Amino acid sequence: MDIKLELIGVPVSDVDRAKAFYEQVGFHADHDVTVSDSIRFVQMTPPGSACSIAFGKGITEMTPGSLDNMQVVVADIEEAHAELSRRGIDVSPIDDQPWGSFTYFADPDGNRWAVQQTTPRGA
Repeated sequence: MDIKLELIGVPVSDVDRAKAFYEQVGFHADHDVTVSDSIRFVQMTPPGSACSIAFGKGITEMTPGSLDNMQVVVADIEEAHAELSRRGIDVSPIDDQPWGSFTYFADPDGNRWAVQQTTPRGA
């Protein structure tokens, strides 16, 4: 039996601000549907990913900003760091660890993301 992770809910306080931020990061807006006065569903996907994020109104009961350590993987951490910086995203310096190299950022609500190159730089 295959079990595929397809969608992660991200708790946000302002749907339009979150959508603009994730577009700035480079995510593609797949859906933005207002179902009713109490439900708006926005789905966005990072380039090259099979898994998407969803946020909106009536999507999750989690507190905005409570998501910690969502992780995406890239082939080149220096390229990813430079691209995110160029896009105006406040990213941390590159953190080299024995298991990979990382940079970190947070969305406007404080949901935290890790960007990992699985092979440490210089390995």
